[in-house]
Amino acid sequence: MKYRRSDTPGATYFLTLNAADRRGQVLLDHVDCLRHSFRQVRARHPFVLDAVVVLPEHLHMLMTLPREDADFATRVMLIKQGFSRLVPKGECVNESRARRGERGLWQRRYWEHLIRDEADFARHVEYIHFNPVKHGWVERPGDWPYSSIHLFVSRGLLDANWATALGSTADGSFGE
Repeated sequence: MKYRRSDTPGATYFLTLNAADRRGQVLLDHVDCLRHSFRQVRARHPFVLDAVVVLPEHLHMLMTLPREDADFATRVMLIKQGFSRLVPKGECVNESRARRGERGLWQRRYWEHLIRDEADFARHVEYIHFNPVKHGWVERPGDWPYSSIHLFVSRGLLDANWATALGSTADGSFGE
């Protein structure tokens, strides 16, 4: 029998998905396709998208699964597949992917981390929301439009000063 790590039903996972072209901006160029893919997957395989940030070539999210469900891997696969089906072809595809009939939009693997407690959750929310600043895209987290930080501020979960000193009217919703 193959080893399979034990997934936790109803758990929250921090996930990072990377585009194959780490110098491009395919996720922002086709952010509406990504939003659509998230909505489609959530309709058939429910999950709570607790926090998210989409950068040009990668995204981070916190995903909480239903109480009886531990299958985050299928959701990730379906999000990536749905996005790939919606984006027009034209990316470079290496020989290995071409033989398998695969697109070249995503790295095959992704990073996942099981959230252990409230402090771990809070650290990952902050990491997600600060990521555009870390990568030099904006000076303040609230200036990045492709982030759930705007929802956190509007719901009183984060102080507006943490997000930005000036406030933001950007709609950071992502498939909500």
